[in-house]
Amino acid sequence: MKKIAVIGLGYVGFPLAYEFSKRYHLTGFDISKKRISELKNGIDKTEEYSKNQILDSKLFLSNDEKDLINQDIYIITVPTPLEKNNKPNLKPLISASKTVGKYLSKGSIVIYESTVYPGCTEEDCIPILEKYSNLKYNLDFLCGYSPERINPGDKKRKLTDIIKVVSGSNKEATKIIDNLYKSIVKAGTYVAESIKVAEASKIIENVQRDVNISLVNEFALIFEKLNIDTKEVLDAAATKWNFLNYKPGLVGGHCIGVDPYYLAYKALKKGYSPKVLLNGRKVNNSIPKRIVKSVLKKSKELNLNIKSSKILILGVTFKENCSDIRNSRVIDLIKEFKKICDHVLVHDYYADPDDLKKYYSIELKGNLNHKYDIAVLAVAHDNYLKIDFSKLLNINHVLYDVKSVLPKNIITLRL
Repeated sequence: MKKIAVIGLGYVGFPLAYEFSKRYHLTGFDISKKRISELKNGIDKTEEYSKNQILDSKLFLSNDEKDLINQDIYIITVPTPLEKNNKPNLKPLISASKTVGKYLSKGSIVIYESTVYPGCTEEDCIPILEKYSNLKYNLDFLCGYSPERINPGDKKRKLTDIIKVVSGSNKEATKIIDNLYKSIVKAGTYVAESIKVAEASKIIENVQRDVNISLVNEFALIFEKLNIDTKEVLDAAATKWNFLNYKPGLVGGHCIGVDPYYLAYKALKKGYSPKVLLNGRKVNNSIPKRIVKSVLKKSKELNLNIKSSKILILGVTFKENCSDIRNSRVIDLIKEFKKICDHVLVHDYYADPDDLKKYYSIELKGNLNHKYDIAVLAVAHDNYLKIDFSKLLNINHVLYDVKSVLPKNIITLRL
């Protein structure tokens, strides 16, 4: 039986470790003592797996890197965030590569799943594996890349239901990696021609989505000037079979709002200055300020004093029905409102209060039993769609629906 180690047990790594543990001897490693302790007690803060599922599994969980010795396959699933200047932050990936390199042995295979720019695995990661293992790539050990495609909070399309793109450093590696993933992914695999092709395929999945959303966000900005309801326009246009029905909104998360910068970084290194994808980012990054500006304008029309108004932000995660707050653009929205209002309260059913306070200095103090002057539905958690807003808001109020999911007759504004 193959011995597999998954490095990084977040939204991507833990589902992978869980599925592989059904068939192989699996070591799940994470540098966070808290994460390992929670999982050992059956607590998955990502809410992908129940307590019984975790405790009944055959997972071996550890934050001690010495437990990575004598593994046949290492799968690295660590985050690839951005620096403050929007340059790629490869520190987690480099650190994981160093750790694996120390325990790599002849005949082992290292597979990367983290989203990166094309060339990163072979140019940035493999030299580190060689340096720390004193082994030669494609002679003593093999490598591969299989981009993660997990959609956090999606209960219909789980890891095993999504086709897995796989690639290897040579034919032998490709065959082993392909068979490995086929053993757990019901939807099957797609073999990419090279590691670079697999890397590029993943990054453009997200860049394409980001650019498409930026286009409808720009539509929304134009239609606001023309006093046209964006949703009504999109609904009409969507009656044509080939219209791509994207929705306007805040675009964040660990992938979509990050990956355009990774691809742009690599393109600039090669002498090409991308236009469309970076301009798309500018449009999407402008939306929080645009929402605040619209609310401020409407408040003045209703004679609401924005400074003293009580504002409730509903939802702070980067998408609906999940707890992931990484790179959430709602954070920007909250910051903008706090510049002009003294009473900005935040509510979320899913977000971890400790993480919000630790990473963004935001407290979940919103109370759905109180009355507010202004409410912004920022994230369309299912529970929010059941709220009786007549009980939540004062008679003179502003209700802004960022996601365009509420009935038109109860809202004041929407994107």
